[in-house]
Amino acid sequence: MTTYAFTDYNVGMNSIQYTIRSIPPGLDKVLRQKSRETGRSLNDVVISTLERGSGVTFKTKFRDLDWFIGSKSLSHHFDKSMEWLDNLPKDM
Repeated sequence: MTTYAFTDYNVGMNSIQYTIRSIPPGLDKVLRQKSRETGRSLNDVVISTLERGSGVTFKTKFRDLDWFIGSKSLSHHFDKSMEWLDNLPKDM
């Protein structure tokens, strides 16, 4: 009977999963803050942190425009980008 429950739970999951316990409150705070700041899921932040910490890197992920994708208010980011461009040295 346990086999069926396990199989039903894992339907559609094609990756290895972990359950990590006893996360220190300070680490939890930092990971969640980074997730909010970058607009990435907590899971994605934890995986990338584990990859960097272990020295293991897999497929290169470009996240330059993550702030843009899924953003509800792009005008603020556009204004910041234009301000940055306006402040570039003119002799470049």
